[in-house]
Amino acid sequence: MKAVNNLRFFTIILIMAISLNSCKENDNVTVEVYETSAQGNSLKKIEAISKAENPIEIRINPDEKFQTITGFGGSFTEASASLLKKLSPENRDKILQAYFGEDGARYSLTRTHINSCDFSLSNYAYAMKPGDKNLDSFSIEPDRNDLIPMIKAAMKISKEGFKIISSPWTAPPWMKDNNDWRGGKLLPKYRDTWALYFSKYISEYKKEGIDIWGVTVENEPLGNGNNWESMYFTPEEMTEFVKDYLGPHFEKNGLSTVKILGYDQNRGEELEKWANVMYSDEASSKYFAGMAVHWYASTYDYFPASLQHTHKLAPTKYLINTESCVDAEIPKWKDDKWYWSKEVTDWGWDWAPEKDKYLHPKYVPVYRYAGDIIGCLNNWVDGWIDWNMVLDKQGGPNWFKNWCTAPVIVDPEKDEVYFTPLYYVMAHFSKFIRPGAVRIGFENPDSELMITAAQNPDGSVAVVIFNPTDKVQTLKLSINNRDINLSISAKALQTIVIRS
Repeated sequence: MKAVNNLRFFTIILIMAISLNSCKENDNVTVEVYETSAQGNSLKKIEAISKAENPIEIRINPDEKFQTITGFGGSFTEASASLLKKLSPENRDKILQAYFGEDGARYSLTRTHINSCDFSLSNYAYAMKPGDKNLDSFSIEPDRNDLIPMIKAAMKISKEGFKIISSPWTAPPWMKDNNDWRGGKLLPKYRDTWALYFSKYISEYKKEGIDIWGVTVENEPLGNGNNWESMYFTPEEMTEFVKDYLGPHFEKNGLSTVKILGYDQNRGEELEKWANVMYSDEASSKYFAGMAVHWYASTYDYFPASLQHTHKLAPTKYLINTESCVDAEIPKWKDDKWYWSKEVTDWGWDWAPEKDKYLHPKYVPVYRYAGDIIGCLNNWVDGWIDWNMVLDKQGGPNWFKNWCTAPVIVDPEKDEVYFTPLYYVMAHFSKFIRPGAVRIGFENPDSELMITAAQNPDGSVAVVIFNPTDKVQTLKLSINNRDINLSISAKALQTIVIRS
């Protein structure tokens, strides 16, 4: 009898120890919640609630793994760089800290332009001498005044560093069949020279202390209506250029680590066509590290079928959104409500063919950003890059007057800075989902909420929840046998960071 009592005693002690240990493990779990909302929260840290009434039950599954995240960020353009130069040192640093500092959005993936683009102050190229096949006249001097200083300043601030993808809008006019900045195609006799151009650019930037992580072969190879710098490629022409010229050139000159991304235009049926050609066999896909895409084909549809199709053709390759913005709009100055209002139109509102008009209704800028990023992540996209980091109150400067909106708007004459709600939306992803994170599974029974989740290299889990409805939602988030009760405001975006 005494032995039985001793056994019971030790059993009770063991159960208490296990319980105490379990409590200790739970006590070591920290939960941080950040919210941006139409009511005025801007990445505000809020508290989880003790109990949720009739909650939406969301389950996070860290064991279900998808793509590895490359990063999030925006683009260095001559327009943005020239505006920073006009601001006071204090405001210049404030913006760069907000984008790249540890207390800011911590951008990890960026883009810039090779030669000029619409968001340049004028047309320029690095080699303007006609017939210069050896590129003896090549110089990145046009970038030294504004663009390179902005990149270097960001590099000094960024603790973990960031990747740069560089994209040409066009080759110099003398290399093209129409001898123009706009439209036309690369002349066959200059294919070697154009491949050399890429490596010269990478080498010259390297001398400046700037590493180029990747390149796209051509920004928007389907064209832009010949409105600003452009150069046409078919899927077959781009694949041939990379297979026979650019890829071998990089290989021969020690640039094999530089990623070559193909396509670089809108998602949808065209993306599938290009993926079918680029990834048709081992020879065609050998030098392509992945695919670059844009969002301009719709104001609401992120085209999951085309993203899924592209991933299935090449599951080990990158799928990166390299450009998105609120286009065809002059930004509203210090008017947060506009960014939360369904009043905004895009290029397709006026210009889309009748059969595609349905894809371009008016939209809410915050909703478009949040919904698109979440939708992309949930369909194998591993990186998402915004367009200009900084623009002025006109939506420029832009030599073509192709006005757009950026997350940060400035008035250089008054030395004022406005962080729009779009900045905070970007930070919900870039700040908390870090390079090397792995997207993980979830179960969401509510069709109105959008959710994505990722586990970072340090083990923390970031869950992003978007509530576009007009009502407050209560949630019960379950992960690793732990329940977290939450309340998300109406018209709001939340990031929940769970550390153990």
